[in-house]
Amino acid sequence: MKAIIAGPITLLMVYRAWSHKSLTPAGIVAATLTAIAHAVHPWNLPFALLIIFFLAGTRVTKVKHDVKAQLTISAGGSPGGEGARTHIQVFANSAVASVLSLLHAYQLRQRDASCYPWAKDLLLVGIVANYAAVAADTFSSELGILSKSPPRLITSLNLRKVPPGTNGGVTLFGLAAGLLGSLILVTASMAFIPFCSPALGSAVGWTFKERQRFTLAMTLWGALGSVLDSFLGGWLQTSVVDTHTGKVIEGEGGRRVLVAGTGPKSMHFKKEAEIQARLLHGEGKAAVEKTNMGAAGQEKPANEHPGRVIESGSGLLDNNEVNFLMAFTMSLGAMGIASWAWGVPIQSVFGY
Repeated sequence: MKAIIAGPITLLMVYRAWSHKSLTPAGIVAATLTAIAHAVHPWNLPFALLIIFFLAGTRVTKVKHDVKAQLTISAGGSPGGEGARTHIQVFANSAVASVLSLLHAYQLRQRDASCYPWAKDLLLVGIVANYAAVAADTFSSELGILSKSPPRLITSLNLRKVPPGTNGGVTLFGLAAGLLGSLILVTASMAFIPFCSPALGSAVGWTFKERQRFTLAMTLWGALGSVLDSFLGGWLQTSVVDTHTGKVIEGEGGRRVLVAGTGPKSMHFKKEAEIQARLLHGEGKAAVEKTNMGAAGQEKPANEHPGRVIESGSGLLDNNEVNFLMAFTMSLGAMGIASWAWGVPIQSVFGY
């Protein structure tokens, strides 16, 4: 992209992020570096997808923000809802695309390619897949929490009901929102990819039907990214519930939420908190009786916090790490499938 265009747009986005407080100061620096990595690409596509993702993601974050803020609480005790995004959150969504964009820019300058040929160039598939997946995940998370029906834990065999905001919790409305987010980014990519024209007898040009198939495939693949993120979140990321309110506690900046310590007494109080949480979810008087029996004769240490209980997840990764793993998997997975479908060696992504 030409610097005369990318420069002013980047400055406008930085000002918007600062004025709307959608990014922290470190997040603004990270976003600027990301914009530069995308802008050095000779085509408009990577930079355009970055800007569209930023604007669309910011917009859906603001949708009924006051309502969403009442559905969860932050680790500090204030109402929940997505606050200013940190540099780690920026890189979690865009680091993979930045690396692929830089590598693709280098290859394009090496071979002086002016258009995107049919059944080649796997790196561009990875770039589009990254933004389709992270957009689907953002739309699914930010809009799905507003669903009228309770979310179901996707990693549970019986798809049990969980509080809104639980990692791994899905609704049909959220899945549909994810599909919409993917469609928006993929449609935008179709407008900015310089497809080679299907010249008479040419094997490198894209036909209209091939573009349609590419659009459909990438849209569905991006929507699967939100589903993968739900599985990864349900398995690898801890969801902590406040037993006094029954709401999910959100870690600031996507970080882990601390719970009570370890040891026999701590395990007792975690079990008590778990029963209280079940009571909040409507499991009846039996939960109260178990709570009273389990707490009889026990004195709570001052340093214990039984008001927090783990709803699901192993806690191996935090939210940012899950997002990065999802984006990485979806980008490389898309390139792998394209490599198989087109018969292009995967080694071509490295220029040979």
